Amino acid sequence: MMDMLVTTQWLADNIGASDLRIVDATYFLPEMDRDAPAEYEARHIPGAVFLNLAELKDDKDPRPSMAPPPEKFASRMATLGLGDGSRIVLYDNSPLRTSARAWWLFQLFGAPKVAILDGGLGKWLAEKRAVENGKVQLRHRHFTVWRDDRGVVDKQHVLDNLASRRAQVVDARSMSRFTAEEPEFRPGMASGHIPGSVCLPYSRLFNSDGTWKRGHELRGLFHEAGVDLNRPLITSCGSGVTAADLVFAARLLGKEDVTLYDGSWSEWGAAPETPKATGRA
Repeated sequence: MMDMLVTTQWLADNIGASDLRIVDATYFLPEMDRDAPAEYEARHIPGAVFLNLAELKDDKDPRPSMAPPPEKFASRMATLGLGDGSRIVLYDNSPLRTSARAWWLFQLFGAPKVAILDGGLGKWLAEKRAVENGKVQLRHRHFTVWRDDRGVVDKQHVLDNLASRRAQVVDARSMSRFTAEEPEFRPGMASGHIPGSVCLPYSRLFNSDGTWKRGHELRGLFHEAGVDLNRPLITSCGSGVTAADLVFAARLLGKEDVTLYDGSWSEWGAAPETPKATGRA
């Protein structure tokens, strides 16, 4: 089994293994004005296929970035050549660190042998390692899919948690969006945060070279944000993408009882019946 994180040197040493699949999971928000598929075709790690998280969602759900149905996920994986028995290494070149969202989806749909490349494409390029261009086409392979809903919660679950306080809600957005000092950019959406939640901006989880913080330093970030790691956690963000960064970070600390609110603020902030809070927690 691979670790949750693999180094660029590990990937360079194992890149030719027959069961290893490398996946570019770069995703940008529309307002970032960047084209992830075009950037992949221009430059990617040799042998990497492109996941396209922008399309890997539930097209019948009006909420952005909701996890796709199992059959859609399985079909996409088979098309990419990601089958049963594959070891998968994910990387990205996004400021959102979107490999974690892809990792969370693989966890949701039952793929156990999945890791993230620590530092992503940025570190790979900084070390002047080989890249290639164009598209990679792999032979279709069967992907057995099953959905494990223990890793995801919905709006009703979060509403119920307001009363029970069983889990602590952790928000990955910036502090200015959390406090409502910065208005939401989506039309008709309230600003603020889920009452009782705390803010740990996803950007704080990373070192200057894009690698993940670990150990005492990472644990200290959760503590500083007011997170009690002895309680179950629910992570949230704008649309469920960077909330996965918090899930992955908590898992790096060995914490298993972490779920992701997939609707996140794009659902909560737009719903008239949900309570909203402003200011610091």
